[in-house]
Amino acid sequence: HSNLKQRHAEIRFDLHETIADLRQRIHQKTGTPPHHQRLLFLRGNTPESGVVADVAPSTDDDKMLGYYSPTNGQTVHCIDVDPHSASRGGRYEDTSLVEKFRLTDEEYDKRRGTLRDWSRKQKEADPTFNLARHAREHRELMEVTRQVKLGYPIPEGYEFDDKTGKVVRVEKENLEENGSGTGAGTGGTSSSVADECGPQTVDGIIIGSRCEIQPGGRRGTVAFVGEVPEIGGGGHWVGVKFDEPVGRTDGTVGGESGKRYFDAGGTNMGGFLRGKNVQVGDFPERDIMDDLDSASSDGEDEL
Repeated sequence: HSNLKQRHAEIRFDLHETIADLRQRIHQKTGTPPHHQRLLFLRGNTPESGVVADVAPSTDDDKMLGYYSPTNGQTVHCIDVDPHSASRGGRYEDTSLVEKFRLTDEEYDKRRGTLRDWSRKQKEADPTFNLARHAREHRELMEVTRQVKLGYPIPEGYEFDDKTGKVVRVEKENLEENGSGTGAGTGGTSSSVADECGPQTVDGIIIGSRCEIQPGGRRGTVAFVGEVPEIGGGGHWVGVKFDEPVGRTDGTVGGESGKRYFDAGGTNMGGFLRGKNVQVGDFPERDIMDDLDSASSDGEDEL
């Protein structure tokens, strides 16, 4: 098109279609009316390559395309002869020419039904509310919901609501009332750490084994197994070198000047995970075309 920079995808025509049909399709794609179209059948991709046929506006409309002996992949260049065409001067493509809708901070603050208005109402009901925490909890809930649909057990902190048919978060107070919390002075905390992070949680996980990580179905190779004192929480960890950049570390704990436990081969190519999240076995590297949800976890079981 003479006024447009964009290149249009290949459009298939039958040789029995007419010039009028061609003009109509060009009108749909570019906005140039048929009576303002001068059509050039080119030898190559640009007018400089040479012209096979030159069809003036409002002529040859009844002729079939086969009359011009077009070839497969041939380019038809449209010249918009309208001196007042709306496509001139980039008005169809240059977004900088579009007047932007803007609101001042004060005007936005007065609006109702906005994210800010909703957040303000949530803080009135719960002074501790903040958007970052809400977004994190929502992501975690969506990931647990996805895992449950895949057949994985419901993790602690969530339950299935029979009334709504959905997985819901269980508040900490409810867990303690049901006896799931750990009481002070009972040794429950240390027992819980031993149960969830002890050496038995990494039994059978051997360096060099292929593995799959949950949540997310991420795959990689086990590169480290053992304790990492620099990570809070204690217990045993599994260092994984991922096949794709879906991790949080390069195998180092504590930043660039920290301690390296394994070489992940690049930033975000590695991660430290709890043994309960690592399944070793026959997990070959996924094909690049696989539909893999590689969302990372925001939980405290991964670094």
